[in-house]
Amino acid sequence: MKKNRISIVVMLIALLPLAYLAVIWNSLPQVVPVHFNYKMEPDRMGSRSELWVAGGIITVVSMLVYLLLTNIHRIDPKRKNQDQSTTFTKLALGLVIFMAALNGMIISSAKGTTTIRNLILPLIGLLFAFMGNYMISLKPNYFAGFRLPWTLSSDENWRRTHQLGGKLWFAGGILIAVACLFIPAPASFYLFLVILGVMVIVPAFYSYSLFKKQV
Repeated sequence: MKKNRISIVVMLIALLPLAYLAVIWNSLPQVVPVHFNYKMEPDRMGSRSELWVAGGIITVVSMLVYLLLTNIHRIDPKRKNQDQSTTFTKLALGLVIFMAALNGMIISSAKGTTTIRNLILPLIGLLFAFMGNYMISLKPNYFAGFRLPWTLSSDENWRRTHQLGGKLWFAGGILIAVACLFIPAPASFYLFLVILGVMVIVPAFYSYSLFKKQV
C-alpha cells in the first residue's frame, strides 16, 4: 500500500507541469521559444502547442526513469534476488522532481515569467549534489553510478570509488548551483563543463589506481 501511495505522488509530481500549462494556456502567446542553445538562449520559435509535446515527453521519460530505478532489483543481475533499494527509490524520486522542475521552468519561460538561462545550470547543480549525497550508499549495479570495469569487478573498488565520487558530486553540485547563479553565460557554461569534468574524471582515475594496486 505504501508503495502505491508513493507511485501516486510521483505521478502527480510528474503531471504537475502539464496541469500548470493547462491553467496558463490562454495567457500564452501564439509563438513561444521551443529550443535553446548552449547559452540557454532561445534559438527557435514555434507554436505554443509544441509545449504539450515537449512537456509530455519529459513527463513520460520521468515516469519511465522512476519505474526503471525502482525495479532494478528485478532486471539487474547484480541485484538479483535482493529487495528494492531505498537508495534507488530516493534517487528515482529526486529525478522525477528535477524533471518536473525543468518542465515547469520551460513552460514558465514561454510565458516570460522565468529566465531559463539563469536557472537551468543551478538546477542541474542541485541535482548533482542530491545524487552525490546518495552515491556513497549506492550498491554495485549495471544501471547507475560509476560503472567501470574496475568497479564492477570488485565490491571494494566500487565502495571506495563511490565514497570519493559522492563527495565530489555533492561539492561540485553545490559549487555549480551557487556559482552559476552569479556568473553570466557563456562563462557559467564553461565553468559547468570544467567542474563536471573533475566530477567524472577524478573518480575514474581513482578507481583505476585502486585496481592497479590490487594487481
